[in-house]
Amino acid sequence: MAGYEQALTEGQGGAYLRRHGLHSSLLSEWRRLRDAGVLEGKNPGERIGRPSREQAEIARLRKELAETQRKLATTQTALDIMGKARALLEQISESADTEQRHDKH
Repeated sequence: MAGYEQALTEGQGGAYLRRHGLHSSLLSEWRRLRDAGVLEGKNPGERIGRPSREQAEIARLRKELAETQRKLATTQTALDIMGKARALLEQISESADTEQRHDKH
């Protein structure tokens, strides 16, 4: 899997799969089993059963948590930008007020 991940960063994911005679669906299944915790403690080549209900629920919750964290990070970034924009607008407004008072005198 590490070899495939490296190939992806180089834009060569498809070539890696073809070179090793793999299908992307196999990697999707492997990720699903990994995320469900089915692969923990297993040796290479050892038979792997289907994920239990608990393991499937854990995988679902991990995916949901990752998505929620991504949305939270986006929201925090948007709030930071909005705060900076507000501060900039206040600064511009204060500067304009100062210039108007200066022009009147």
